[in-house]
Amino acid sequence: MLRFLSAQPTLNLWLIFLLENLAVTALALLFGWIILRLNHNAIKQPSRNEIGICLLTNVINTAITYAGFWLWQQGYIVMNFTINWFIVIDFVALFMLMDLAMFIFHYAIHHSVVYKAIHRFHHHYTDPTPIDLFVLHPIETVGFGSLWLITIASLSFNFYSVLIYLTVNVFFGIMGHLGIEPFPHSIRRVIPFRYLGTSTFHHNHHLNIHYNYGFYTTIWDKIFKTYKG
Repeated sequence: MLRFLSAQPTLNLWLIFLLENLAVTALALLFGWIILRLNHNAIKQPSRNEIGICLLTNVINTAITYAGFWLWQQGYIVMNFTINWFIVIDFVALFMLMDLAMFIFHYAIHHSVVYKAIHRFHHHYTDPTPIDLFVLHPIETVGFGSLWLITIASLSFNFYSVLIYLTVNVFFGIMGHLGIEPFPHSIRRVIPFRYLGTSTFHHNHHLNIHYNYGFYTTIWDKIFKTYKG
């Protein structure tokens, strides 16, 4: 696949990466809406503004994807393609590292003028819906994308662990923006669910912006006393 991409002219790469991002978005929204339907919840129709911002987010993510591919071609991002148990180790390391990095980034946004200028846009609704995962201020989308590129350029990760992480990232994003909790309290109390960022965990952040800054886990919020169950 990477050989095929490397042989493509720049315009083709942009088109391929755009279609890839649009496909991921469509599948993510479909997954979220299916969960809402299975839980007998009403599905709010997105506004034209939400759809427009969602499409803009996809364009920006396309640029970030292209930047990542270019950095790999130039040797700034180094990955190995060996299929072994280190895929799991690399995934866990990437998962926890990005969780910490995004917690810090998210916390910093909320405790600076950046929140009122940029991030408050994402908190327009206290009850999020799946499309709100992609309704971000363009500057914030660039910020998260840059954080991602810096992370994978700083260390060498397995290519397949990166693919797994990106899939898990979208899953957590959609689950956090369902506006409902599909898992019963009895399940959320047991390990490892009590340490994961469930729908309730992120929904509580939308209800009260002073708590629950984590993305994938509750670990950093519990350590820094910003956790609210």
